[in-house]
Amino acid sequence: MKAVVLPKVCEDFLAYLRIEKEYSPATIEAYERDLTKFCVEQQDVLSATPDNVKQFIARLNRKGLAASSISRTLSCLRSFYRYAIREGWSTSNPAEVIRNPKGSSRLPKTLDVDQMNYLLDVEPQTRLEKRDRAMFELMYSGGIRLQELVGIDIKDVDLKEGLVHVTGKGNKARLAPIGRGAKKAINTWLGVRGRFDLSDPLFTSNQGKRLSPRSVQTRLKAYGVKLLGSSSLHPHMLRHSFATHMLESSGDLRAVQELLGHENISTTQVYTHLDSGYLAKVYEKAHPRAKRQS
Repeated sequence: MKAVVLPKVCEDFLAYLRIEKEYSPATIEAYERDLTKFCVEQQDVLSATPDNVKQFIARLNRKGLAASSISRTLSCLRSFYRYAIREGWSTSNPAEVIRNPKGSSRLPKTLDVDQMNYLLDVEPQTRLEKRDRAMFELMYSGGIRLQELVGIDIKDVDLKEGLVHVTGKGNKARLAPIGRGAKKAINTWLGVRGRFDLSDPLFTSNQGKRLSPRSVQTRLKAYGVKLLGSSSLHPHMLRHSFATHMLESSGDLRAVQELLGHENISTTQVYTHLDSGYLAKVYEKAHPRAKRQS
C-alpha cells in the first residue's frame, strides 16, 4: 500500500488519544492503521455514510480479517466520529449504527479500550453516581475482584502512593495500583460521602452500611445498559479487561500475574485469552532466533 497522508481531523484525533487520553502506543498504532485503511477507500471521511462504513467492513470480512480485528476497527471509527462531532468537524456518527460481526458480541468478555474509556469518562452528577464511578475506576485501575472491592476500608487506601491494600482469595493480601482516574474519583466520592473514620468501609450504601457484592453487580449492570446498551456488564469483566489491556501493552506476563494476585502463572495465561496472532508477534519481537535470516 502506498503512503497515505491522513486528513488533519484524523491526525488531531490520534494526537488527542496520545496526549489527552494517554492511550498506549500499541492502541494508537492499531487505530492509525484502521483509519488509514478507511481513508484509502473513503476519500472524504467526514462525508461517510452508514452504507460506506458497512461496505468497508464487508470488504474487510471478505479479505478474511478476524472478527475481533473488525470489531476493533469499528470501535476505532465510532470513537473517531464521536471526537469529530465534539470538535465540530462532523454532525453524525456513521459507525454507531453498524453492528459488530458475528462471532464477536456487542459487549465481549472484555471491553476494548474505547468502550472502557467511554464507560468511565461520563461525569457523575449525583452522590451515588460519584460513588459508583469511584468503584468502577478502582476495579479497572487495579484489576480488583468484587469481594476485594467491598472489603476495602478507608485506611487501606493510600492516595499519595497510589496503592490500595486488598485481601484476596485465601486471605492473601496484596497491594493494587490506583491510577490517576481512580484517585480523582475516590477523592470526589470521599468529598460527598459524609463524616467517616479510617476504619469505616470505603464504599457504603445510603444507610451508611458496607456495600454488598450484589449491590455492586446491580449498579454496574445498570451502568452498562445505560451507556453500552448491554445487560452483560459485570464486575469480573472489569478485572478481565484490566488484565488483557495490561498484557497487550506490556507483554509482561509475570507483572500482570503479580498485579492480579495469581499464585500460578498458568492461571494468568488462561485468564487473559490472548489470541495466537498477538502471541506470535510478541515471540517474533522477543526471541533472538525467531526472525528468519535474509
